[in-house]
Amino acid sequence: MTDVQQPETTDTGDRRNRSRDRKPRERREPRPEAKPGEFGESRVVHVNRVAKVVKGGRRFQFAAIVVIGDKAGRVGLGYGKAREVPLAIQKGTEDAKRNVFRVALAGPTITHTIEGINGAARVLLKPAAPGTGVIAGGAARIILEEAGIKDVLAKSLGSPNSINVARATINGLRSLMRPDDVAKRRGLSADEFVPRGLLRAFNESKKSQGSN
Repeated sequence: MTDVQQPETTDTGDRRNRSRDRKPRERREPRPEAKPGEFGESRVVHVNRVAKVVKGGRRFQFAAIVVIGDKAGRVGLGYGKAREVPLAIQKGTEDAKRNVFRVALAGPTITHTIEGINGAARVLLKPAAPGTGVIAGGAARIILEEAGIKDVLAKSLGSPNSINVARATINGLRSLMRPDDVAKRRGLSADEFVPRGLLRAFNESKKSQGSN
């Protein structure tokens, strides 16, 4: 008897058929960006895993630092802690919304030089000429961008800890003074005390913030 040789079967044809039967993946549409004056999605500055010693061992949680802003002069920083990262970010976002405040701006930059301090972290913020951009890194850059500051010089002078740097940047922005308030304290009018260029830029920012 002669053995009948059967043709060898390969998986190549089956794979081709499977690839043909597969449905094309649906492309996700990009989320629309928030317009200036509207709060968009929160941005995570830093996520850290923390441990709490309890009876029977250690319990791990996640701590998230979150910033939210309207890119038009309002910004807030929040802190959230939970056993899961998404829940910690959600709590941080809610806390950031409660801590929103308005930044004193002079056009695309800040009104004057200021130093923010939190613990061992120090952040120096300086006004910059138009077209300079945001010269900063890490947590400070995210906060400045969310606040709508387009031209600024920032430098971290102390601890590089992201949480302390973020809080120091927020403290610096909170400490910025309006030019008209400084003039009132000195018993002068804004036109007499504040340089024309700074006063004009401040008034323009004030009008844009008031319309939002």
